[in-house]
Amino acid sequence: SHGPRVASQRCCTSAAHSRVLSFDAMSSMNLASHQTNELLYVAFNQDHGCFACGTDQGFRIYNCDPFKETFRRDFSNGGIGIVEMLFRCNILALVGGGHNPRYPQNKVMLWDDHQNRCIGELSFRSEVKAVKLRRDRVVVVLEYKIYVYNFANLKLVDHIETTQNPKGLCALSPHSNSSVLACAGLTKGHVRVELYDQKKTTLISAHETALNCIALNLDGSRLATASEKGTLIRVFDTHNGQLLQELRRGADRADIYSVCFSPTSEWLCCSSDHGTIHIFALQQSEDAASKSPVSTDAGQASGASNPKSSLSIFKGILPKYFSSEWSFAQFRVHDTQSICAFGQEKNTLIVVSADGAFYKCSFDPVKGGECNRDSYSRFVKSPEDETSPP
Repeated sequence: SHGPRVASQRCCTSAAHSRVLSFDAMSSMNLASHQTNELLYVAFNQDHGCFACGTDQGFRIYNCDPFKETFRRDFSNGGIGIVEMLFRCNILALVGGGHNPRYPQNKVMLWDDHQNRCIGELSFRSEVKAVKLRRDRVVVVLEYKIYVYNFANLKLVDHIETTQNPKGLCALSPHSNSSVLACAGLTKGHVRVELYDQKKTTLISAHETALNCIALNLDGSRLATASEKGTLIRVFDTHNGQLLQELRRGADRADIYSVCFSPTSEWLCCSSDHGTIHIFALQQSEDAASKSPVSTDAGQASGASNPKSSLSIFKGILPKYFSSEWSFAQFRVHDTQSICAFGQEKNTLIVVSADGAFYKCSFDPVKGGECNRDSYSRFVKSPEDETSPP
């Protein structure tokens, strides 16, 4: 049994009043197993306006645009293996990590940085793989189970059994009008989507091989998935499980690190171990646009489309490879683990790498192609640092 033990139920009410016009994705990196510097964990917050790092000594918060360190908390006794933000609220979820964890790795500590102390904790019988937050929920991912708690009092409201999930794959829509959770199903390659507002569960057979990455858009109406093969990203409608688009990252096997929707779901980006960030144009249905809780900027609706093979006219005759959609725009980084997300400015991308590099780039929403690098910074220094970025 991996059941939870709630040691404290005090929690901050300010979490319930956080700004929620934002989006969520699989936008974190757990670096403990292949650590090359003090970084143990890196994750964007829900609107990707900033990101948090867990280190051997504590945690840090960085603002994305303009890029700057906004806060750091150093502990004298150990590392933080997971740090999840709640927008820009003072509440953080912490899990110990590294060679000398500050907290046990089977506990989630809710940290109030205004009070400089933990205000609640959740204990489990196995290691915590991931934590996801929204203003009304705390979601804790274990290897075979997911627990969902009410944020205000840490009461358990749902628990979900999954197939083996060592990466802690889970996506949570943070929008106040839509409570959607996506996670691994009970079968390899399957995704379970909980549409809590509709009291409905959608089961999606996404891939034949094991899942490697999942992401939801802002309102939870779209799901993006990648398998351990890493050649394709599939986009589904979460309400009916319909496959909407199949996007090809490349022909060769790859480890996809992150997938992210833009705020208006017009674009999707992904990062992988091949060192190229890919941006894809997403199909826009009138029905989806009218239902979206975010007002779409008509000026951005360029009608961009992804390039296809010249042999795509033979769709249904030739192998699927020839009818796939390839990426609309690309950006090269070092061949190191990285996560990507869309910036606050229109048609911009933010990339954060495990080697301590931060990039901001922009893409042409009409022509696509190579992105322009707008800024580059180092937030972690290492002996192998090169004098110039790629």
